[in-house]
Amino acid sequence: MQNRRYSPDLTPPWKKQQPAPEVPAEPDLVVEEVTSGFCGAVIRCEKTAQGPTVTLEDRFGKHRVFPMEPRGFLLEGRVVTLVRPQGRPAATTRTRTASGSLAVPGARARVARAGRIYVEGRHDAELVERVWGDDLRIEGVVVEYLEGIDDLPAIVRGFSPGPDARLGVLVDHLVPGSKESRIAAEVTGDHALVVGHPYIDVWEAVKPSSVGIAAWPSVPHGQDWKTGVCRALGWPENTGAAWQRILSCVRSYKDLEPALLGRVEELIDFVTGGGGA
Repeated sequence: MQNRRYSPDLTPPWKKQQPAPEVPAEPDLVVEEVTSGFCGAVIRCEKTAQGPTVTLEDRFGKHRVFPMEPRGFLLEGRVVTLVRPQGRPAATTRTRTASGSLAVPGARARVARAGRIYVEGRHDAELVERVWGDDLRIEGVVVEYLEGIDDLPAIVRGFSPGPDARLGVLVDHLVPGSKESRIAAEVTGDHALVVGHPYIDVWEAVKPSSVGIAAWPSVPHGQDWKTGVCRALGWPENTGAAWQRILSCVRSYKDLEPALLGRVEELIDFVTGGGGA
């Protein structure tokens, strides 16, 4: 009788896990660790007694160290095995986005999350995009505008926010006792967060010095605020053109008031699961 030898591994070939491509962990390579979902750029690789490790830095500057295990990372959605690069990697200079976050070179936009950030109007949305656009695309957060806050309770009910679909809302002139504050209190919950700035309009959230004016003018009660601003500053009474003039002066977060900066960062953190309830 002919003897047959069998491998101790009886796993059918079609069920065996295929080896993942090996990718050198070069500085600034953007990957996602498969277990934790932590996404960041490679900062350095180190050799330890337990094996090689890689340090990743996310857009907030947070560092995490991970073992370089086989099939341990995702690169543009594909499972890969990170390996130490050959030779001494060239020094790199980290840049920052307009929001002040660490830039992630070559990063692709993520598929949009179910969660959303709502802002009151088109000008608000354009300002958020100008400063936080790169961050929002990496995080997969979509910004939409409401054209006013009066219908917010119905919009929130229709959206049905939940653990995997958080809703953040940025409101103009959110001060105690205002209509806006009452509506905000009505809709805020475990998975819906309403925050706001104290300004009558988002125009005021741009620093006057950045626009080249001494201060935002005081507009008499009962007069359209934007039109009144144009009149007081001697600009043509074309609010669309005035806004484009203001927006063109915004180059980074440094051109915005802290009262707006903190609120937008809070919403991004909440919607991506990094804060709030």
